[in-house]
Amino acid sequence: MILAVLYCLLWSFQTSAGHFPRACVSSKNLMEKECCPPWSGDGSPCGQLSGRGSCQNILLSNAPLGPQFPFTGVDDRESWPSIFYNRTCQCSGNFTGFDCGNCKFGFWGPNCTDRRLLVRRNIFDLSAPEKDKFFAYLTLAKHTISSDYVIPIGTYGQMKNGSTPMFSDINIYDLFVWIHYYVSMDALLGGSEIWRDIDFAHEAPAFLPWHRLFLLRWEQEIQKLTGDENFTIPYWDWRDAEKCDICTDEYMGGQHPANPNLLSPASFFSSWQIICSRLEEYNSHQSLCNGMPEGPLRRNPGNHDKSRTPRLPSSADVEFCLSLTQYESGSMDKAANFSFRNTLEGFASPLTGIADASQSSMHNALHIYMNGTMSQVQGSANDPIFLLHHAFVDSIFEQWLRRHHPLQEVYPEANVPIGHNRESYMVPFIPLYRNGDFFISSKDLGYDYSYLQDSGKVYFLSEELLNLVLPIYFEIAQNLMLLQCYS
Repeated sequence: MILAVLYCLLWSFQTSAGHFPRACVSSKNLMEKECCPPWSGDGSPCGQLSGRGSCQNILLSNAPLGPQFPFTGVDDRESWPSIFYNRTCQCSGNFTGFDCGNCKFGFWGPNCTDRRLLVRRNIFDLSAPEKDKFFAYLTLAKHTISSDYVIPIGTYGQMKNGSTPMFSDINIYDLFVWIHYYVSMDALLGGSEIWRDIDFAHEAPAFLPWHRLFLLRWEQEIQKLTGDENFTIPYWDWRDAEKCDICTDEYMGGQHPANPNLLSPASFFSSWQIICSRLEEYNSHQSLCNGMPEGPLRRNPGNHDKSRTPRLPSSADVEFCLSLTQYESGSMDKAANFSFRNTLEGFASPLTGIADASQSSMHNALHIYMNGTMSQVQGSANDPIFLLHHAFVDSIFEQWLRRHHPLQEVYPEANVPIGHNRESYMVPFIPLYRNGDFFISSKDLGYDYSYLQDSGKVYFLSEELLNLVLPIYFEIAQNLMLLQCYS
């Protein structure tokens, strides 16, 4: 009976966005450049018969870009998503999704009219059952193929302009690893030529809005997978940490006794395989990461280049960032001075606000400190610490928004690195979201942080439901781990 209930739950939740919807990767879709699949509720494209949305031409921003990428027509991510699609579903009201079958962030119910506020909590405030549930969810995502989305394993040109689709299945966890790789990969210029000074999610204004959407999408996929609509990502408050206090087997994994670069065999994540880590190989072959396993997670926290990152961020560092009144300044890239975004990202000093190419601080400091898989930008999301880290970074962004109350016009409209203009669509999400859409309070997107709360009801999974669901997820996770050990 319990399994039957859970089976129904697992199929009753849908997510709101993705990369390449499975329904839109046929040669017909690609050659016609249209992604307007039917909504299952009425069988019409974009749920048009039910008033959910309609298939519309995509209107791209024509605002000028900065000088950092001096090419045109060489990268599939330019003017996203126009290389692949020029028509997608435009949803009405509170509906969203590649087929308008889902609700916007913060809205729930069959007609997307119910508002709820979910709360992200400190991982150290989770009870043992809640923490173990989180790990079980991660394991389940790592072993469940996405039913909705696939990844391209070739460029549009290699697909012969869509006539020969090249896509592959991928598990739900690795889908997001691949997304983070794809948004930050080098530009493939043909032959053996590449261009490294390009990134649609880092080193420029979209860093914070893009990762905000990334985390929301990830939460929604887990909510769908598990049927736990109250699931939120926990955060790791690393202010004033003297060491990686979550790098224990009780939490995110301790060190292997024989090889300090690997995780302890007792860790929940010691058997995990990573993807998208062989960047030079992809560049030399002018190929994309294909999602195949490339070895174990690597992490050796604290044994990093201390001349670049002398210490982890302090409370004073965070407070200095929050005191900066400008979101962006100057070149609006990693050389920007007195920019809140650039200082929080870690390219400017949290003592002075001046850009310093020799130092990695704040957000960047945590990546360098982990000294392993998480230290390489494109593959960093392989390490589940990535999620906890970025949830806390997002909370600092939220503090800044609440303190300074910026208008959306504060986010740069033009003359920033490619993909970072206010009206640019975020790579590689479908349905489409603009960078400026996430330059708003988290409360408007349906979530808050426990340490920032002032009032309002907190939504957690009830203890009764937790006790009902958790043993089943543990059994699934244990069976998956046993299968992996003997395979």
